[in-house]
Amino acid sequence: MSKEMLNALDTLEAEKGVSKTIVIEALEAALISAYKRHYGQSQNIEVDFDENEGDINVYAVKEVTDEVMDSQLEISLKDATAINPAYEVGDRIRFEVTPKDFGRIAAQTAKQVILQRVREAERSIIYDEFSAYENDIMQGVVERQDRRYIYVNLGKIEAVLSKQDQMPNEHYQAHDKIKVYVTRVENTSKGPQVFVSRTHPDLLRRLFEQEVPEIYDGTVEILSIAREAGDRAKIAVRSIDPDIDPVGTCVGPQGQRVQALVNELKGENMDIVEWNEDPAIYIANSLNPSEVSDVIFDMENPKVCTVVVPDNQLSLAIGKRGQNARLAAKLTAYKIDIKSESDMEDFYAQLDEEEDASEATDTEEVEDTVLEDNNEAFDEEHVSNVSDESEPES
Repeated sequence: MSKEMLNALDTLEAEKGVSKTIVIEALEAALISAYKRHYGQSQNIEVDFDENEGDINVYAVKEVTDEVMDSQLEISLKDATAINPAYEVGDRIRFEVTPKDFGRIAAQTAKQVILQRVREAERSIIYDEFSAYENDIMQGVVERQDRRYIYVNLGKIEAVLSKQDQMPNEHYQAHDKIKVYVTRVENTSKGPQVFVSRTHPDLLRRLFEQEVPEIYDGTVEILSIAREAGDRAKIAVRSIDPDIDPVGTCVGPQGQRVQALVNELKGENMDIVEWNEDPAIYIANSLNPSEVSDVIFDMENPKVCTVVVPDNQLSLAIGKRGQNARLAAKLTAYKIDIKSESDMEDFYAQLDEEEDASEATDTEEVEDTVLEDNNEAFDEEHVSNVSDESEPES
């Protein structure tokens, strides 16, 4: 070993970002293993690596004892004090045992171990770097795909895009540039593994932060997202500044901002609605683009409501295959039942009929009760009169 090794370590640290200290520690551990393997020694061994000259020295370490049980691990107090009178029982003494040909053997034996430690250090650096991007957005390049994943190159690492995280309206080809949302980063035995998604709702949040400065700086907030990836999404927003229209800000001049996101997601339609602290107004907004006549909440379950819409708006409110109502329910976290105005009129008319019938039944029951009471009173009076007439005069 020489200064060439030191230069190599400096280059490795500069180019790979691997600390020279980590490599030297790995090198010393590898040299200890190499010495014991090649020279059949089992004693305690220490290796010193001179970071200034690049020299390597091997030492056998022995403990000072009163009685020697293992000469490879222990030295008697008498022999120790012969070396240095200051030694006491329990002290450790190092004896240099560096073989003449150890440099060549050590270099050959330690090579794979050092490379492994370097790879581990690089993996740790990569994991630390990409774990910082968890729950964030990154741009990558599609490299290849198999039955399970699409592999996306993020620079220093290859991320995986699973079937459920792929948009159904997209077809991925090699060299395609796509933006992905990093859902999680795992440090596996094979190295860091990055999982990404194109269907996660928070992908929209990050895309809006990139496209709308007011969202990035916090003036406009995204409070809820409901998404059926590749088809349609609803986003609820509000403004901290009363002078800023949150919906108009997100849509942008002539719809440029939202159109940029639609293009990025290959035509996924987006409804941007204004959040409101009044649940009725918020639910009505969430059913955009349909009109809403009334929102009626269930008194027993406050998270259940009936939304009344004009007859000609019913199909629009429900949406194709119930999509509009489904997304509105997911956005607001309310169970929404949509009815037309005519259906509600029929419903109320039926309630009125039932109430009238119930009232009539109650009236008849009251009349019958009164009649029965009168009859009972009459019978009692009649019996009393008869009894009086039948009594003999005294």
